[in-house]
Amino acid sequence: MLNQNKIAVVIPYYNASLHIVNVLVKLPKIIDVIYIIDDCGDETLPKEVLTRFQNVVYLKHDKNLGVGGATKTGFKAAITDRIAIVVKVDADDQMDTKYIEELITPLINDRADYSKGNRFRDFKALKAMPITRKIGNLGLSFLTKAATGYWNNFDPTNGFFAVKTETLEKLDFDNIANRYYFETSLIAELYFQESRIKDISMPAIYGDEKSSMSVWKMPFVFLPKLFKTFIKRIIKSYFIYDFNMSSIYILFGLPLFLFGLIYGLYTWWFYSSQSIFAPTGTIMLVTLTIIIGFQLLLQAVHYDITKAPKSN
Repeated sequence: MLNQNKIAVVIPYYNASLHIVNVLVKLPKIIDVIYIIDDCGDETLPKEVLTRFQNVVYLKHDKNLGVGGATKTGFKAAITDRIAIVVKVDADDQMDTKYIEELITPLINDRADYSKGNRFRDFKALKAMPITRKIGNLGLSFLTKAATGYWNNFDPTNGFFAVKTETLEKLDFDNIANRYYFETSLIAELYFQESRIKDISMPAIYGDEKSSMSVWKMPFVFLPKLFKTFIKRIIKSYFIYDFNMSSIYILFGLPLFLFGLIYGLYTWWFYSSQSIFAPTGTIMLVTLTIIIGFQLLLQAVHYDITKAPKSN
């Protein structure tokens, strides 16, 4: 079945001259085309890459666009060349490419439109993951679930994935980030196409290649973007593209909850400053408003979770 589909690998290349040849050597033979996108790093691509590997297509940017920008260049080339499935692999040799066949199988069998690695289903691999990456990935994974709407998928920031080019053709690449937010913004766009995502359990490999982003900077980079993605998804999904009971829950639940919370804080401050007890009726009003608003929001969350696109 694999031979009936043209498979390509897209590799964003940036300062990975010590690793790129090893990455290419380990790629499975089912790969028809390898797109290497040189993203203007300090290290030039080793000459061995172009002389030794005949199926390499080398593309070079005029300026640095980031991992997302480089990957999107590869996507566009694959679409032009009528490739069926694209696999994105990093150039730093921290992805076990023997899992490529597992990644593309659900796509070939039409059980998914996008498949990606999940480093959190393998307990041994999870134990081996550096503690800072473990904490950061766990936190970001949960927030990304809420922001993108893919509640049933984990490890969404994993950059080892496969996608159908027919799915890519439906996306607006201008809405997909060029740098660190690339994978998350890609998944967020897939949600609006109701694309099915399949998790593939696999370990991560941590070698001597260092990330250019500090773990402690990640919350400041991701949190504002995740919040913006969440708000955009809710507005589009429940007030532009559709209007349903969950829309009603949000429309009434959010104002009630916020009103109860703000009024409750104000009431507590006011009566505390006067050194007197708040009236029972006021306390009951605040409590009921918060409870009703919270219950309505819980109903909206429940609907949102069940609405998430699922692979077969």
